[in-house]
This record gives sequence, C-alpha cells and structure tokens, in this order.
Amino acid sequence: MDVLKKARKVIGVKQTKKAVERGEAIRVFLARDAEARLTGPVRALCEASGVPLVEVESMRALGQACGIGVGAAVAAVLR
Repeated sequence: MDVLKKARKVIGVKQTKKAVERGEAIRVFLARDAEARLTGPVRALCEASGVPLVEVESMRALGQACGIGVGAAVAAVLR
C-alpha cells in the first residue's frame, strides 16, 4: 500500500469506477470491511477490464494509506 502515498490516485467508488472505465486505473484497492454493495460493482468492473485488485484489511487502513483522515472503501492508482 506504500504505492498509494506517492502515486497519482483517486479515492472513492464513483471516481474509481470512472478511472477504470476510462482505462486510467492500473491497480485498484478495496477495503475488506467495506459494504459489498459498494465494492461489488467496482470488483466486477475491474475483473472485466483486467485491472488488478488488491484487498486491504480495513477502510481505515486504506484511508490512511491515501493520506486522508477518514476511511476509504475504494482507491485506484492512475497511470
């Protein structure tokens, strides 16, 4: 997850879905404790698009890795 601190990224379900659809996302991070109704569509889109998925232990850990003060369900590293 160290890559998230330095990389160009987007945080959140909507922004991540847009990045995957546009072909800008090179890796997507999903929090295991996030609601499946939020992460499920992102997971399916990544699998269909061939974007690698990385599961993270918690929303809090993902938020911290992204440098924000709140939890994050989804984040993507961009090209």
